[in-house]
Amino acid sequence: MTGKLYGLGVGPGDPELLTLKAHRVLTTVPVVAYPAAADGGSVARAIVAAFLQPTQIEVPIILPFSPQESAAAGYDRGAAEIAAHLAAGRDVAVLCEGEPMLYGSFMYLLNRLGDRFPTELVPGISSTLAAADVAQVPLTYRQDVLTILPATLDRPTLRDRLAQTDTAVIIKLGRHFGKVRSVLDELGLTGRSIYIERATLPQQQIRAIDQVDPAAVPYWSLILIPSRSQPGA
Repeated sequence: MTGKLYGLGVGPGDPELLTLKAHRVLTTVPVVAYPAAADGGSVARAIVAAFLQPTQIEVPIILPFSPQESAAAGYDRGAAEIAAHLAAGRDVAVLCEGEPMLYGSFMYLLNRLGDRFPTELVPGISSTLAAADVAQVPLTYRQDVLTILPATLDRPTLRDRLAQTDTAVIIKLGRHFGKVRSVLDELGLTGRSIYIERATLPQQQIRAIDQVDPAAVPYWSLILIPSRSQPGA
């Protein structure tokens, strides 16, 4: 009998936003895997560190976290190690920041292992939604169309997509903030936009776009362009 593979959405950063189901799985499986940088640091692990058990086996999946380097080899190695535990009958929970099926790292392991082992995904709170909550701005009313855009898109594509939607979330800012800011200025969206950094964490920042230092924007930040609709009910 093989073990079961779990993809656990651990939310945007606040440990209290972990779901009850994710907590139950996390604290009962014998093996916990998570994406990690070369130095061993892991955002996903940090979110749930207080819930990990001393008897659990930990499997860091070392990834480059650089757009210039492919992560395929890291996912291949991680999948092979996880597969060995599953084949030995041990359940494995893979931690994923936010929601596993929305730009989540778990998708790449699912592609490698999902057809070989029983798999269950536990939904998590996405940073795109948590950011709207902490900023207390409605993303959508009624028939508004919401678009989620990676800041890594080229400028013409970013501009075209923003020009055609009612409301948007732009993620993965980092070094792309300057490009995004120029597109917002061109479309007249800067005044509507809100910058949010590390939503739900103690170091959370919420600012107007013109108060942001482009050189200090981290990857874990996004821009909200909330709904313009003002329905009475």
